[in-house]
Amino acid sequence: MLDALHAIVCEVEQDHSLEQPERLRERVRAMERLEDLLQTPCGAAPAQQTGIDELHRRAQARHAALAEVQRRLCDGVRHAIQHGAGAHALRGWVRRDDLRAAPGYDHLDALVGEVLALREPAGETSPPEAEMVFYQPTPARHVLDLIERAQLGCNDLLVDLGSGLGHVPLLVTICTGARALGIEREAAYVDSARRAAASLHVERASFLVQDAREADLSQGTLFYLYTPFTGGMLRCMLDRLAVEARRRAIRVAALGPCMPAIAAEPWLRALGASDAERISLFQSVAANA
Repeated sequence: MLDALHAIVCEVEQDHSLEQPERLRERVRAMERLEDLLQTPCGAAPAQQTGIDELHRRAQARHAALAEVQRRLCDGVRHAIQHGAGAHALRGWVRRDDLRAAPGYDHLDALVGEVLALREPAGETSPPEAEMVFYQPTPARHVLDLIERAQLGCNDLLVDLGSGLGHVPLLVTICTGARALGIEREAAYVDSARRAAASLHVERASFLVQDAREADLSQGTLFYLYTPFTGGMLRCMLDRLAVEARRRAIRVAALGPCMPAIAAEPWLRALGASDAERISLFQSVAANA
């Protein structure tokens, strides 16, 4: 165990390329390895404890140094967003292969999380109702991929049904000319999203404390669902969207377990191939088509 810990610490200490801002992916991974090391019980014999304590001290010092690099990078991106250059600043950190990475969260989430400075309130939210799903943010790479494919413009309004802390509306308005509306029943989440928007000077993102089943959907052009509901509640939302689609052309974007139900809707057609590991995009079909 001591040899394995020593090898990890030495490897991260000696890799000075991690201090280069552009090594975002590698730096975040190295920081995660150090965090895992610091949190893993060693069960060492007393004779080894001094050596383990020293390795932990070195790991903490190296993690702090890399975190400072990360802080400066994120401060620069925040400054760019505040001055209207957020699209260029964020997209500059995205590689083509990032958008089709393995499942789960990655370095882009670390970047976006620190830049947006969204904090989940502790003890201020209520348990979800039946057929509601516990909040989980959409991985940043999926949002950026959707933004690239959807080609949102100044006439678009993306409506995020169950927006949580507001990652999707904020990223959409930072990276495009569109407006975005987050609808979320938890007031504490909406407060956090509004504070982030104000801090970043993002004026085209707005957030409402409301049950999505009761919201005004009449202005939306693209509706996003990261499986916020199941069962009858999902059915209710799809029926409401079908009504909107009879009035005008709309698009629907979906990720997660709700996607097959959305794909089966007769008033929608898929835009591109379906992929369980990617947001699926759908276009409404005219009733007489």
